[in-house]
Amino acid sequence: MLQQLGPFWVDEEQEPAFPPTELAATDPDGLLAIGGRLTPDWLLTAYRHGIFPWFNPDEPVLWWSPSPRSVLRISELKVSKNLRKQVVKMQREGRLKVTLDQDFPTVMYHCASIPRNGQDGTWIGKRMYEAYNRLHSMGYAHSVEVYFDDELAGGLYGICIGKMFFGESMFSLQSNASKIALGALSMQLRSWGFEWIDTQVETPHLNSMGANCFERRDFEAILDEFCEQSFPVQKWHFDINWIEELQNFARL
Repeated sequence: MLQQLGPFWVDEEQEPAFPPTELAATDPDGLLAIGGRLTPDWLLTAYRHGIFPWFNPDEPVLWWSPSPRSVLRISELKVSKNLRKQVVKMQREGRLKVTLDQDFPTVMYHCASIPRNGQDGTWIGKRMYEAYNRLHSMGYAHSVEVYFDDELAGGLYGICIGKMFFGESMFSLQSNASKIALGALSMQLRSWGFEWIDTQVETPHLNSMGANCFERRDFEAILDEFCEQSFPVQKWHFDINWIEELQNFARL
């Protein structure tokens, strides 16, 4: 049995490589490595192995692989009846619009700047902002934008590898906007054959929408299956009526 020894130093001058994730520290939970770079090859290698960067702007890059891991199975998404009614009503009144990949930089900006309970400052600093915008320009990072009355009300962003979506952060400037973003994205992903969204760290908000915790080895088995499935690396747009799909999904 491997002893948990992390974190380890990784050399930024070498090809992207990480220690086995089972060597991640238990305190703090999941801290695996320090160092490396936020270039596309480092980031895509990390996500493919269930590792993600998370650090304060004045710190070196810290890489994490927590266990248990928060994961949403799309078939288990929970959207309340009241929220579905709100979506339908706003759509009928012409007050709701949801888009994909239309304003990635602004979504990241709001995810970085919105106040969060128990959090002083932000972990989405300049290095993270530039790195994920680079991935967006390459077709690997994607955003969801939710507009109420033509004003940006909420959204989320994350990374896609194969048919696995890795949620990074979400925000709401108005009530329920991030829930609408996740619901709309889930319906589109479902139509493309995706089954899972990595939600990283457990929160009451994510649990209320159906996320559950998985042990690291079970999560990595999901990655082994779905990251290897073919899916175009490109800019995204909705090709379904996601509101109709959400209503039908809720009746299943």
